[in-house]
Amino acid sequence: MTDKKPNRLIHENSPYLLQHAYNPVDWFPWGTEAFQKAERESKAVFLSIGYS
Repeated sequence: MTDKKPNRLIHENSPYLLQHAYNPVDWFPWGTEAFQKAERESKAVFLSIGYS
């Protein structure tokens, strides 16, 4: 049994993003939610373009 919980990528359709739905990283899909959070918290956006 695993205690892994999905991150927000679990709601995506992309097979690539779904591969990372159980990573322990709080990933955001590309969109306004990610940029709004970064702006609110005065943080940079780390963009992953994939490696598969």
